[in-house]
Amino acid sequence: MITQNKNRKTAFFASMAVAGMVAMSFAAVPAYKAFCQVTGWGGTTQRADAGADRTLERSVTVRFDATVGQGLSWSFKPEQVSQTLHIGETGLAFYEAENFTDKPVSGRATFNVSPAKAGIYFRKIECFCFTEQTLQPGEKVSMPVTYFIDPDLAGDENLDDVQTITLAYTFFPWESEDSSGRRGASAAE
Repeated sequence: MITQNKNRKTAFFASMAVAGMVAMSFAAVPAYKAFCQVTGWGGTTQRADAGADRTLERSVTVRFDATVGQGLSWSFKPEQVSQTLHIGETGLAFYEAENFTDKPVSGRATFNVSPAKAGIYFRKIECFCFTEQTLQPGEKVSMPVTYFIDPDLAGDENLDDVQTITLAYTFFPWESEDSSGRRGASAAE
């Protein structure tokens, strides 16, 4: 009888531990994403409602990079190689995307900057990456990103060596949600 109670207790605690680990695994992705957004960890850029309140003499060159993830039949490239701006100055860059299929295809862009330590100071006001993009068959579009480098970068001595920042995007196929909240396959499938 004592052994049977011990076994039940052990099974109960083991089940609780497994349930806790499963719950933590589901919470890990949103928690990590929130952490990256707040801290700029891993080159995660920040969002801004408006441009900077001041412009500094120091300039930074922003280079642009683009790739397409597996399973997306698009071309995707920056329309300019780089821009040199004063810190705090608002920049406007464009990326071109083209759908090579005979069906509407939706994609969503992920992004980061390098060096990663500059991510917390890279602010995007408007960006095609904030929402999914759907291109019609054969459609080619020019997509803008409005950004600035936060003037607080100049006060961070760990970034004194930063003269160039690369803004990189990767477009992936995206499954849309219908009005009921269910995910449906993208037209590329």
